Order: sequence, then C-alpha cells, then structure tokens
Amino acid sequence: MSVDANPAEATSGRATAPPPAPSNTPAPCRVVVCRDCCCGSAKVPGVDHAAQTARLREAVPTRVSACLDLCEQANVIVVQPSAAGRSAGGRPVWLGLVNDPDAIEDIVAWAHAGGPGVAPLPDILDLYTVTPPRRGTAP
Repeated sequence: MSVDANPAEATSGRATAPPPAPSNTPAPCRVVVCRDCCCGSAKVPGVDHAAQTARLREAVPTRVSACLDLCEQANVIVVQPSAAGRSAGGRPVWLGLVNDPDAIEDIVAWAHAGGPGVAPLPDILDLYTVTPPRRGTAP
C-alpha cells in the first residue's frame, strides 16, 4: 500500500466519499401549505393549486400538510422562521386566502430575504395574515 492510499480503500477495495464540507449557508425559513379538505381543492375555484405548490417547492423548502383548521381562510400557508429567525424572535406567520399567484411570489421573495425574524413582513403580505387556530401544536 502506498503512503497516499486511503486506508478505507485498502481494506474494503472500494473508494469512500469524503465527508461533506460544512455549509456556511444558514438553513432557510420553511413553508407549510395546507392541502386537505378545503385548501387546494375545487372549493377554492379559479386557483391552480398544483402550480402554486410547485412554485413554492422550487423556491423554498415546502411541506404539504393536512387540514390546518382554517378552512374559511383557504388557501392557508404558514411561513416558519429559520433557526436565525427564531433566535431573533421570529414566530410562524399564518397567511390565509392566498389565492393569487402574485401573493405566492411575495411569499417566495420574503422567504428569500430571510422570512420571519430576519426580514420584515412585507406590507402586502400583512393583508393576508390570519390568527392561527388554538391547537396544541403549530405546523
């Protein structure tokens, strides 16, 4: 075995990948999209729910949730703070009646700016804020 050889290669006969380099990029904020009984359904006509979810998924870490208990506010989206946002006092922001493609773009832009606790809530998104239902846990 040469001095430069990887000991893992010598014993197993296979090359091993080096450990991943540490990331200097902080974890982004995340988005939860309700897609259950009312949100994401024909009960909210004229909205391309699949395109809405796809746009969020391509831009921001996005999770699809079952009913978030705000059916009268369909479509509901929750923007959760990143670790840095939580450290700065950010809390999840609940948005309701998100039925306009421009609102999705506003959410994407805010998430890219840092989201709750990092970037101020844009005035236009303030119009969509709703009070979350009283439940044991947030999404």
